[in-house]
Amino acid sequence: MKKIKLQGIMLLVLMVGFASCGKTAKKDASVVTEIPIVRVQQVNEREVDQLFESTATVQPDVKNSIAPSTPGRIRQILVEVGNRVEKGQKLVQMDVANLSNSETQIENTKRNYKRAQELFSVGGASQQDLDNAKLQLDVAQTSLKNLTENTFLLSPISGIVTARNYDNGDMYSGQMPILTVMQINPVKLMINVSESNYSQVKKGMNVEVKFDIFQNETFNGKVNLIYPTIDERSRTFGVEIKMNNSNNKIRPGMFGRVIMGFGKVKHVVVPDISVVKQSGSGARFMFVYNNGKVEYRQVEIGRRFDNEYELISGVSNGEQVVVSGQSKLVDGSEVKLAKN
Repeated sequence: MKKIKLQGIMLLVLMVGFASCGKTAKKDASVVTEIPIVRVQQVNEREVDQLFESTATVQPDVKNSIAPSTPGRIRQILVEVGNRVEKGQKLVQMDVANLSNSETQIENTKRNYKRAQELFSVGGASQQDLDNAKLQLDVAQTSLKNLTENTFLLSPISGIVTARNYDNGDMYSGQMPILTVMQINPVKLMINVSESNYSQVKKGMNVEVKFDIFQNETFNGKVNLIYPTIDERSRTFGVEIKMNNSNNKIRPGMFGRVIMGFGKVKHVVVPDISVVKQSGSGARFMFVYNNGKVEYRQVEIGRRFDNEYELISGVSNGEQVVVSGQSKLVDGSEVKLAKN
């Protein structure tokens, strides 16, 4: 009797299980057969400015480190950071003791040479004696010139003093310059340009430069130098941009954006919401609609402007792209179009 009851209970459990599985199967079947609803938009070609943008830090046109050739005592620094200096202006005076001794010695050397000339003229000295006296005078004059240049340090350029590393009375050690002078009109920026644009970059071509600190201003620059080799790792080449800076508004160290124009090209332009970034990589893709199904397309994007992207490749003129509902799609999915 107990055995019959047990068999009945097991039969009942199996019937409930089959019924449950049947419901689940029906439910799963309904999910599989659900057709996604999407919105599409036709895309078209139009002329797009081909702009190349690169960031760079402003550099002075010339940078000079002011220091003597040998260590010595600094007697007086005649300028301060921020001072404008002219070419040839005296900036630093070093200790003059060695210079004074050299000036005294050269006077004596001049007298010896004059005496040798007089003796030679009356036969009292040989040509060799005269040549030796002249050589000693030349050496003394060269030494005096070198001491003068290293005692009174002059500015080799017109510019601005941007650094001072010593005070009056310090011993110059040679580890860093006493002063730094920069010429900041013009200024320059160094950028790296893709090798694909090598033939389009010309010396003298105009470029635009923008600075975050001057948000509403655009400055003009020119290509001054094009480096002749391509970096084999980055596939770029160096370009030097020069900018007029007569008002000294732009300062070395500022962060700038250089924009180069390479004309106009017809490219397909698509809504930014149609472009999807592939998870785990930088690749981007879109879905193209055709006769009730969608096709997966990997695309290469160019510039972004407002709410649109320029496409370099991937979608053709006049095709319809999915602009909403992409999350449920795979390549070849059957779809329905939204009614509005």
